[in-house]
Amino acid sequence: MMPINTVITEVVDETPTIKTFFFDKTLDSIPGQFVMIWIRGVDEIPMALSYGNAITVQKVGPATSALFGFEVGDSIGIRGPFGNGFDFNKGNILLIAGGVGAAPIAPLAEKAGSMGISVTTLLGAKKKDELLFKERFLAAGELKIATDDGTAGIHGYVTQLMDGPEKYDEICCCGPEIMMKKVLDKVPPEIAQFSLHRYIKCGLGICGACCVDGLRVCKDGPVFQGDVLKRTEFGVYRRNDCGEKVRV
Repeated sequence: MMPINTVITEVVDETPTIKTFFFDKTLDSIPGQFVMIWIRGVDEIPMALSYGNAITVQKVGPATSALFGFEVGDSIGIRGPFGNGFDFNKGNILLIAGGVGAAPIAPLAEKAGSMGISVTTLLGAKKKDELLFKERFLAAGELKIATDDGTAGIHGYVTQLMDGPEKYDEICCCGPEIMMKKVLDKVPPEIAQFSLHRYIKCGLGICGACCVDGLRVCKDGPVFQGDVLKRTEFGVYRRNDCGEKVRV
């Protein structure tokens, strides 16, 4: 698929390190799906949709650093949406979001809430100023917060907020992989879903750069059931740009 050209219509400073870029096209997507963002002359990278017409970005490498310099009127290329999203058709859902992992979880919370599903969100960040989309989660249902430094919510990790996970019909999670692995170890895997981040090149399931023990994150994911991930290297290894295994 060739990228379509989109023009940035608004840039929102969400936190000191995270920005949301709205563009002039709204995509028909399921919460949890991703798009490939082409920053011309730099790179093409996968990004989750935080709205139907926006991506939310943390500066972590050359492509995102270049994107942080973009302003209203600048253009980017977009391919997608790709992959599968979260399944949330049941009546009592627990959402767990860490850091910029809140980006695909926020539209899920809003859609589930609009369907009459009971939504509880556990939101974690390093500090109060880095909590992402707090207002969106509050509008969708109950919100509990944890920060590493104790400046908001409990002083600790978001996994410490978990209480009786078996009482939920579905658990959906996105954030740092170490955090997600701890969640997987604490919950019934058959009711849990996790959105993975991997190095994705093609987005079409062809190149294999994003494979996790034979599963293609771009095509078979990025959202996986917990019982599937239990049988993989999830939380232990990932692959670098050269395809070599490295510790998570």
